[in-house]
Amino acid sequence: MQATSFFIERCDRLLEGGYAAYFPGDAPLSKGLTVNGLRLSAAQFAALAPFPVEKSPFCAAGFRILDPAVRPGLHPYHHAGVYYLQEPSASAPAPLLGVQPGERVLDLCAAPGGKSAQLAAALGGEGLLISNEFTAKRCGALLSNLERLGVRGAMVTNESAERLAAAFPEGFDRILVDAPCSGEGMFRREEAALAQHSQKLIESCAALQRSLLDAIAPALRPGGVLVYSTCTFSPEENEGTVGWFLRAHPEFLLEDVGVSFGCAGHPSCCVEGEIETEKVRRIYPVHGGEGQFMARLRKAGDASAALPAKGKLCPKKLPEPAAAFFAEQFPDLAQEPFALAGDRVVLLPKAEVALPKGLRVLRTGVAAGELVRGRGRTRFEPAHSLYMACGARAANRLDLVPEDPRTAGWLRGEEIAADPSVSGWVAVTVSGFPLGMGKAGGGRVKNHYPKGLRNLK
Repeated sequence: MQATSFFIERCDRLLEGGYAAYFPGDAPLSKGLTVNGLRLSAAQFAALAPFPVEKSPFCAAGFRILDPAVRPGLHPYHHAGVYYLQEPSASAPAPLLGVQPGERVLDLCAAPGGKSAQLAAALGGEGLLISNEFTAKRCGALLSNLERLGVRGAMVTNESAERLAAAFPEGFDRILVDAPCSGEGMFRREEAALAQHSQKLIESCAALQRSLLDAIAPALRPGGVLVYSTCTFSPEENEGTVGWFLRAHPEFLLEDVGVSFGCAGHPSCCVEGEIETEKVRRIYPVHGGEGQFMARLRKAGDASAALPAKGKLCPKKLPEPAAAFFAEQFPDLAQEPFALAGDRVVLLPKAEVALPKGLRVLRTGVAAGELVRGRGRTRFEPAHSLYMACGARAANRLDLVPEDPRTAGWLRGEEIAADPSVSGWVAVTVSGFPLGMGKAGGGRVKNHYPKGLRNLK
């Protein structure tokens, strides 16, 4: 796809070697995936990868997909949340945060969820991730992807940066701002990104990015780390926005991102005054990625992340039907923290959670199921999301392999055969990875795989 003359002329003006040096005409379109660390390690995936891949230089969990004809989104491992389809360079920013288990982490612009999944994996089931998306219509994809990937320790919000900062003052150890941008790194993949490109769009995006950073800065604890990234190349949105932020917030220092892939930033792009461009990083097609800019900033001082004094979520005792279900089907979860919202049962993150009043919270933890009342009795019906997060730990499991015809049938929503001795709720897995749940009896498993997720192709 041919870039605009405006874009080419700008690159020729700003970059040593010009446009041709960074956007070679024979560079193949990058296609990749990021392994879900909540399911398995990168080494384990490499050993069982069902199609040709090679390691990506941008992320320890990242792989390039070598066969352009492969459709990895249709493979059972994708349905099981083994990996997330992600352009290789897009996996680079999240690891730069250096997330440690037990920390409180904010992904400010989280949809569609790939970077949130990386952060959740780094937390390792400890601590808390707040995965936020301001644009309501993008929240559905975020919720769906986090469910498929089995992310348990997250709160999903639909909020502005200002309201989050007010609700969680100095509340986060780490913040990722993968900001909305003019999308120059998507030119080769999306015609819409090329069609809408203009200097006016660049200036609008730069203004938005600066307002996001300005608003969310108070939410980071002293000593905490913020990573700012975009998938564009414009000076105004990258080195320019970092320079503006450092002058507006002298309590922040620019740190070296600590990686060698890609190239350093460009002094010619410091449109808001000089910054130490050797500390930031850019990825171009010549490096094997579609495009990424990254900067790491640390807030001066030292303090612990502060949990809001009000709105703490207190675990509740499970109602008897739910308690009986967990004792039978998930005995190792029976003592985990749960909350109740009417008849809905929620498996909470292990970390202490606060829900400040008025915050638009779409989900906290995992929807475990609901109490269904009728005919003088109450029963507990589990949720698909419980089995996607914890199905590998279920006492009752039907494990398939990708090549088993029952696996394809399951993903099409069909009833499948099982051992006649299996009855009741059962976790259906593929190579040990969860594919949801069914109701077994008489040598068959009735399919409860959600209709909107089924493989109909």
